[in-house]
Amino acid sequence: MLDQLVHMSLTMFFRHGISLAMLVFLVVPGATAQTRSLSRAALLDKIRGGWAGQMIGVAYGAPTEFKSCGKIGEWDLTWKEGMLENALHQDDLYVEMTFAKVMDDKGLDATTEQFGEAFRDTKYHLWHANAAARRALNLGIRAPRSGHPRYNLHANDIDFQIEADFIGLMCPGLPREAVRLCDRVGRVMNYGDGLYGGMFVCGMYAAAYFEDDPRRVVEAGLQCIPAKSEYARLISDVLRWHALYPNDWRKVWQLIEEKWNRDDPCSDGFLRDFNIDAKINGAYIAMGLLYGSGDFERTLEISTRCGQDSDCNPSNAAGILGVILGYERIPAKFKAEMPKLENRKFAFTDYSFNDIVRSTEARALELIRRTGGRVTDTEVVVKMQRPRAPRLEQWSPGVPDRRLPVSDSAWSWTGHWRDDQGSKLSETAGSEAVLRFEGVAVAVLGTLNQRGGRADVYLDGKKQDLALDAYIVPNTHDNVLWHAYGLKRGAHTLRIVVNGTADARSQGRQVSIREALIYK
Repeated sequence: MLDQLVHMSLTMFFRHGISLAMLVFLVVPGATAQTRSLSRAALLDKIRGGWAGQMIGVAYGAPTEFKSCGKIGEWDLTWKEGMLENALHQDDLYVEMTFAKVMDDKGLDATTEQFGEAFRDTKYHLWHANAAARRALNLGIRAPRSGHPRYNLHANDIDFQIEADFIGLMCPGLPREAVRLCDRVGRVMNYGDGLYGGMFVCGMYAAAYFEDDPRRVVEAGLQCIPAKSEYARLISDVLRWHALYPNDWRKVWQLIEEKWNRDDPCSDGFLRDFNIDAKINGAYIAMGLLYGSGDFERTLEISTRCGQDSDCNPSNAAGILGVILGYERIPAKFKAEMPKLENRKFAFTDYSFNDIVRSTEARALELIRRTGGRVTDTEVVVKMQRPRAPRLEQWSPGVPDRRLPVSDSAWSWTGHWRDDQGSKLSETAGSEAVLRFEGVAVAVLGTLNQRGGRADVYLDGKKQDLALDAYIVPNTHDNVLWHAYGLKRGAHTLRIVVNGTADARSQGRQVSIREALIYK
């Protein structure tokens, strides 16, 4: 049996590039739980470092967000006076504080449904998986279904990854607790690899409290997600390539680009260079940590220059490195504005920097006690947990194939439709749009707003349980009117019939269709 364990461990070592220290930690059978201690001052310093790192990272990358898709960003990246204030207005931070407040108000046993209820009633601007989830929640679809692909075409997008940090920060040395809490919160808006993005990030935070080698921190995050997931396979590639090319991050960026930057199913990235998929952006977080080698500014620069969501990625990377270093060791120039900002509230929240630090510390102390550790006035003793990945779940609608605008002959229109800036719009009951296509999934894109109406949908002659509802609450930005996946290969007919009804909150009855996305 021991020989089998050693063989399995060596296989893991060579396949994933796992460090020898972590290998020993993972495979010793029957070992008693390890404990590690931190002074209360050191714990607080690391929590402060994590929150400050997030703020600095998002402010540093904000000017470049999605300005380099499919290429390395060659910008002038100079930290300037006044930049940090922008962090108070970033969704990377205020969205996660919505969920932190649920824990502060309801306790650490708050349910996914309670997180969903709080998220449903928020008023800030949202996009992608977050927007689709809030739309679903407002249509009466409760969490966790709001994050499931049936209701959320963006389920693999980056959203939970960028707002999971608060969980990792409250889990020092406790990766299993981090995964458990991620599973509760992340299912509000994500699924599969979209969920694993938050688990990966939080696993790195949990490790960062007791590990100062960024590679080992990335390895620890990897152990928190299923090895057979696409997300884990990508991070394993990054670790392997980093070992092969330890001084050439641009070479590794190109290898990632060639193998992994393709087939983004998101409606905005469909057959385009834009990629808001969680795993590709997670690779850029890992790149910053691995090639930054503990240098704060270098970590910021690399995770930003990798492109795509180039403010969220340095925010995650700098938050994790901020825990490794602690607040006091973050270079002074990045913290110069903090004294005048630390008591100002983040947009849409009840928290200032000092408030969220205190809140995070209180939750961390409670978790340490709950998991068998000890808290005194001067130190914490953590009963360290070994990472354990959840069961595998994966989802993809298929490979992006073609876009069919309303002008394409695949569409036919009857009833009262009018042309409207490249779309077809109707408010008249009985108006029909018919789409004939071949594929395994379809997404109908159009306008979602506060004047939206409803339509019945028939697929291959069968009325669908999910109707098309074009109403969406304010500040919620999405374009997916209706979608279906898991279809049999071959020809299909989609019929959309305007029914003249609308959500009680809607100011109109409009159904506006722009195009369809077909997946093969």
